[in-house]
Amino acid sequence: MIVVTTPAGQIGSKVVSELLAADVAFKVIARDGDKLPEQVRDAADVVSGSHGDPAVLAQALDGADALFWVAPPDTSKTLEATYLDFTRPAVDAIRQHGVRRVVTITALGRGTEWQHKAGLVSASMGMVDLLMSSGAALRGLAMPSFMENTARQVGAMKDKGLFFGPIDPDRKLPFTATRDMGATAARVLLDDSWTGQNELPILGPEDLSFKDQAAIISEVTGREIRYQQVGWDQFKQQFLDRGATESFAQGYVDMYRAKDEGIDNVAERQADLKAPTSFRQFAEEQIKPALAG
Repeated sequence: MIVVTTPAGQIGSKVVSELLAADVAFKVIARDGDKLPEQVRDAADVVSGSHGDPAVLAQALDGADALFWVAPPDTSKTLEATYLDFTRPAVDAIRQHGVRRVVTITALGRGTEWQHKAGLVSASMGMVDLLMSSGAALRGLAMPSFMENTARQVGAMKDKGLFFGPIDPDRKLPFTATRDMGATAARVLLDDSWTGQNELPILGPEDLSFKDQAAIISEVTGREIRYQQVGWDQFKQQFLDRGATESFAQGYVDMYRAKDEGIDNVAERQADLKAPTSFRQFAEEQIKPALAG
């Protein structure tokens, strides 16, 4: 039995789609199961509530062989509360119910000079350390930035022909589409042969700068789109203006500063783990229709 957290999330929903296609038994933990697609409610055992709740975890993990774990970002709390405090009940539940395998989403950078000073990245690694302490076999799927982060700025592209960020326009970085993360997570969950604990980099097929992304979007859409770099103070303030705590706002700054300095460039692509979606394909399928709408 596989248990999936965040089944309506960016990655969790894609994991669920893959499990549906594989026709396997699985459970999902959802705050509001009624909002899940009908085919998910029909196929899965839905456990209602928060997966930070020990009682909910006890119900969901009873008889479970594998767990897909994501700590949903909550910008109204501190990084420690969001990643570490939220995960501690899961560690106890994994031990208590003898869950053998855990798959989670983390970030690139373990073992680098930025590991302990990269904001959300560092917090996610602390979460993985907690999950490892459960004794279960673990695979941490380590991501760079998501392509969807660029797509979220479609409104600014429509209005101003621009998208924004604090990273150097010429800094080439790996990017990954969330659907590739979900497909990889499902594949690992469905494979019950692995043991041990480690992290696996899941990288898209190419490194691109944000200037490169802007050029691709322009070519694909036929509209001139440019990337504009913003200062770190302005970048932080936008999170504070949206209600983020100081801890979370600074965490975003520290994460993006580490990316600007090269934390995502340390990992090497692995042939058996390469995420296949190119940014051009993503722009064709996601950004072009959104800009045309």
